[in-house]
Amino acid sequence: MQQVRSVDRLDRPTGEFVQTNVLSLRADLTVAGALEQLRRMNIGERVVYFYVTDEEGRLRGVLPTRRLLMSDANAPLRDIMQTRVVRVRADAPLLVACELFVMHRLLAIPVVDDDERLLGAIEIRVFADELLDLSERQAADDVFQLIGVRIAESRGGKPSPLRDYRARFPWLLCNIGGGILCALLAGRYEAFLDSVIVLALFIPVVLALAESVSMQAMTLALQAMHSKRVDSRFLMAALVREMLTAGLLGASCGAIVGVIAWVWKSQPVVALAIGGSIALSVVTACMLGVLLPTVVRVLRGDPRIAAGPMVLAAADVLTLLLYFSLSGALLTSPSAAA
Repeated sequence: MQQVRSVDRLDRPTGEFVQTNVLSLRADLTVAGALEQLRRMNIGERVVYFYVTDEEGRLRGVLPTRRLLMSDANAPLRDIMQTRVVRVRADAPLLVACELFVMHRLLAIPVVDDDERLLGAIEIRVFADELLDLSERQAADDVFQLIGVRIAESRGGKPSPLRDYRARFPWLLCNIGGGILCALLAGRYEAFLDSVIVLALFIPVVLALAESVSMQAMTLALQAMHSKRVDSRFLMAALVREMLTAGLLGASCGAIVGVIAWVWKSQPVVALAIGGSIALSVVTACMLGVLLPTVVRVLRGDPRIAAGPMVLAAADVLTLLLYFSLSGALLTSPSAAA
């Protein structure tokens, strides 16, 4: 019963546990002005951070006590504050706050509303019971859930091979389905591959790169979901950021592998097809790594469980489709034939 109550507590909104008596300072104050303001207040003995807000109460930064005391008296707070602030929204589950404590090793986390206005803070001592084993449990869960294994469900009770089978096998169907589709694609282009053997030699490289970047993008997306509200604005910002990163990654990887293929086989058109296919597949895989976990989250599923197998299967299929299509278009064009 105690475990059930703890789970229910972790699902409740963080706003229910916020402490509103936090110390906030205006960004336009100087260090001297801030210290004078603090002297007139009864701040107690448990001050950990000072939060800096603008004139409308929106969170703009954080000041550790040591930095405030050691900075020049005439320095504005906006110049010495830390602008990258780990925060949690009031409507986020308490579990999200616990995960942030574990990930960033903070003593307190500010709580904000949808407009970034500071509502208060939560201190780590509030969650002593919940945090006892969260670090170990969360690290293990995140790793295994990315590949379709939910180890939290296997805790407690007598171990059951059948229960483990039911938990793990459905997600392996994604990989089976993706593998079969890849085999069908390869069969569709069998005659083409027979005429250009070098393309078949680079298939493992193309797939390995696509799978790697898709998992990287998915991991970053899952981490961002812990501390941010998932909505259309989050999705667009993540896609734009990942598109720029993916473009650089794709161009770099495509250029390296293309040059290797050119030097090895002395076939510039084939090298261009391989390099271009890798560049496009890397960009596509990165987009999948962001898009699929977000869709699963919006549909109220657990992206850590479903996203891993789904992203890998989709990345493999789309990568091969791009690889064969672009290579076929380049190598069967009149200029290539000439």
